[in-house]
Amino acid sequence: MADSLTPEQRSAQMSRIRGTNTKLEVLVRKALHARGFRFRLGGAGLPGKPDVVLPKYGTVVFVHGCFWHGHSCPLYRLPKTRPEFWAAKIDSNRQRDARVETQLRESGWRVELVWECSLRGVKEADRALFFDQLAARIRSTG
Repeated sequence: MADSLTPEQRSAQMSRIRGTNTKLEVLVRKALHARGFRFRLGGAGLPGKPDVVLPKYGTVVFVHGCFWHGHSCPLYRLPKTRPEFWAAKIDSNRQRDARVETQLRESGWRVELVWECSLRGVKEADRALFFDQLAARIRSTG
């Protein structure tokens, strides 16, 4: 199937996809802050550059988009345009994610993943419950 956009239009559209400070990342940070957590951003010096670093709790948080990280949920669908490229790209993202998570765990960090599907299109009460459970996991010692 051919792309419905010209290469210039597609390039302009793709250039607007943010790598940091996405709506979901900001939502997670606000929710953690509201629950009393203080954290660092960007994880400079840590494998994979986690989105949120909580040194006091020895925990890092990654906010993953379901498409870019190949989550097995309804939000992930392989594009019909250039499927071989996208399959390889997303597979390499998955492999990198697994490698980074292993490196962090071996370094003594606990890793929390927040998937886009956990937050997008979810009622506010369910979202609050999700963040309460995330906060409990971060505060736990194990």
